Order: sequence, then C-alpha cells, then structure tokens
Amino acid sequence: MLLHQLLDPDLIVNIIDFGLVYSINHTDRQVVILMTLTSPACPIGPQIISEARRSMERLDGVDAAEIKLTMDPAWSPDRMTDEARDEWGMF
Repeated sequence: MLLHQLLDPDLIVNIIDFGLVYSINHTDRQVVILMTLTSPACPIGPQIISEARRSMERLDGVDAAEIKLTMDPAWSPDRMTDEARDEWGMF
C-alpha cells in the first residue's frame, strides 16, 4: 500500500506502522482517510496530510482523496506496530 511508503520525516517510520491512520474507506472513486498526528501542534502535519492525499489520488480508480484529521482518540505509542516499536528500540 502506498501509505506504507509515506514516512513521517521526523520519525522515519511510515504513517501506517506508526499508528497515525485510523481508517481508510474507499467508495466509488473516492478515498476517505481518518488519521491523527502525534500532537495537534505537529509542525510537519500539513506535509503528511498533503502527501497522503496526493498518494491516494495517484491510484487508478481514485478521483479524489479526503483526509479527515482527528485528535480523538489521541495518538499514543500503543498504536504503533511491532515493527515500528522494533525500529525505535521499544522492545
């Protein structure tokens, strides 16, 4: 999946494994992604959101992508995959 290739530039972990993406819904020719950031004041948040949207809109069969940002529930390290925790030395 394309979002596995989208790295948080500060954390150098993809946004899926880091637990920033809560859901992905694809209907007709539109993708809606519900995601969060590590904090509401994340300075690279706009860049991550923009790149996620562009990545989805490059897919065949997708005309538009919408990124919905939420802070509820708040992100926590518990959302990280085992692979991301291993990269960060959290085991």
